[in-house]
Amino acid sequence: MKKIELNAIVSCFSLSGQRLDQVLAKLFKQYSRAYLKKLILKNQVFLNKKVVNQPDKKILGGEEITIYPFVENVLFDIPENIILDIIYEDRDILVINKPVGLVVHPGSGNNQGTILNALLYHYKNIKDLPRAGIIHRLDKDTSGLMVIAKTVFSYNYLLNLLKKRKIIREYQAVVTGKMISGGTINQPIMRHRTKRTCMTVHHLGKKSVTHYKIIHRFRCHTHILVRLETGRTHQIRVHMLYIKYPLVGDPCYSGIHRRINYKKDEKSEKISEFSRQALHASHLSFKHPITHNLMSWTIPLPQDMQDLLLLL
Repeated sequence: MKKIELNAIVSCFSLSGQRLDQVLAKLFKQYSRAYLKKLILKNQVFLNKKVVNQPDKKILGGEEITIYPFVENVLFDIPENIILDIIYEDRDILVINKPVGLVVHPGSGNNQGTILNALLYHYKNIKDLPRAGIIHRLDKDTSGLMVIAKTVFSYNYLLNLLKKRKIIREYQAVVTGKMISGGTINQPIMRHRTKRTCMTVHHLGKKSVTHYKIIHRFRCHTHILVRLETGRTHQIRVHMLYIKYPLVGDPCYSGIHRRINYKKDEKSEKISEFSRQALHASHLSFKHPITHNLMSWTIPLPQDMQDLLLLL
């Protein structure tokens, strides 16, 4: 684990007489009070350059406070010159368009050639951030928008927004079957007990909520817009399978197939051979960590999904 240093001065008027853990929670809003209390107990909080390990210590006002939050080390810290499709960038955040086939985090079987490796190459200081500033992930074969923090403050701020469901993430998808209407899927998700690379709906899983509405109906398929309320692994793919409208081309969650009543021809063969899940993160919106202005980005579908819609 690495440590970073954050500093603040206690206001003499508004915070005087309060407990140390209460004051920290107001000064460092990107952290929970429980986490800050742990830092106090682990001697990672200093008042006027002296360590203090009493959460209930009364603050007089005017003190200089320094905290040392822990930061996870990057597991595979190999910088690689991988080109990133940058949609927006400033001193605090980076928004990219992830292409199909690019893995976000290094892991089993993907130690290199990831977005994290690219970030370490292009942004030297990002190695000091948890997960190199990556706030959320997209599956390898899902394309679209991702936000990445460039500073510790932005990372914690955006992570807090994500936990509070204040980052709007919308996806476009093509599913098998002709939907009647949009709706909401509120079903918990957990890792599959036998297929360990897949997830499944299960009552013991974590709360998972997906909203969807119809963009266009085809004869045997539907083009939909999906908004995530939570962000579980494979959430859209699992939920669409659960309601028996699996994503076209999904290699893991296509076990339930609807009967497709059309004649087999060259067009239908091309549709059935679509080589990845038809899923694209098309819209991203949140308040900027520093300015608090509402930022919003929308990008078009990649060419393969545009071609799929033309076929349909």
